[in-house]
Amino acid sequence: MSAETAQPGGPLTEIDRLIHEPARYNIMALLYVVDRAEFLFVQNQTGLTAGNLSAHTAKLEAAGYVEVTKRFVGKKPKTLLALSSQGRTAFEQYRKKMAQVLSEMPSPPDHSARTDEV
Repeated sequence: MSAETAQPGGPLTEIDRLIHEPARYNIMALLYVVDRAEFLFVQNQTGLTAGNLSAHTAKLEAAGYVEVTKRFVGKKPKTLLALSSQGRTAFEQYRKKMAQVLSEMPSPPDHSARTDEV
């Protein structure tokens, strides 16, 4: 587990911080529902710039969560992104842990019974 995957204290202690970052979450969530996707497709779906997507993908690749494959179709370069089996497992664990954290949150107080005016 890297320093970026866990933070001490609080109910989110076991949440994978690498995935929890919004841009990386969006990348992982998209790749979770497809076998693989072209870089440009992921860029368009997430709304990230090419540079941001590249930087976040590099972090996910370094963690072993995403596999990056580069090839040529004719003379055009294509970059394909896919979740690795480790990435798929990590994302499934992230989803389960987030569902647990959210289900264990206390309910807010009932303010509908308040009679005092603000």
